[in-house]
Amino acid sequence: METLTISPVQQGTLNAQLAMYDLHTLLFGNVLEGLTDKDAHNRLGTKANHPAWLAGSLVHERFVIANILGVEKTHQANDLFKDHAGIKDDATYPPLASYIEDWNMISPLLRHALANATVDQLNGPDPFGMSEGMKLLEVLTFCMDRESYCIGQLGLYRRLLGYPPMRYQ
Repeated sequence: METLTISPVQQGTLNAQLAMYDLHTLLFGNVLEGLTDKDAHNRLGTKANHPAWLAGSLVHERFVIANILGVEKTHQANDLFKDHAGIKDDATYPPLASYIEDWNMISPLLRHALANATVDQLNGPDPFGMSEGMKLLEVLTFCMDRESYCIGQLGLYRRLLGYPPMRYQ
């Protein structure tokens, strides 16, 4: 039986993703720190996604990726975000504490799954159908970039709502 190996480029990509993953795992709690549940629903008079939706979508995405990699877990707000649902104007989203609880539960499990993903998994097809020919490793790169983007939006909301800047430690 032939042993499959990951290419140096793929290994470099995965290592960079794991470094970003670890940073995002820390920053998620930091960016939500002190934010009230009332402020988390404030859209600042716009149609932008509010902090509660942004935080929930980040949690949801980690659970989706974990499920793809064989970690069968569901988060508390799954029904609100199922099938990558957009923001629902009439919904009251869960308390931020529930997102943090789910994040803290799934993050070490998903990190283990990512670090131990097989070559076949990483070279597998895009489970979301984002782009023809895209592989799971490329989808994971997109997901890490999206986490950065959403954490950045949450950081901006902090400042616009009068909170101190997010800590980086």
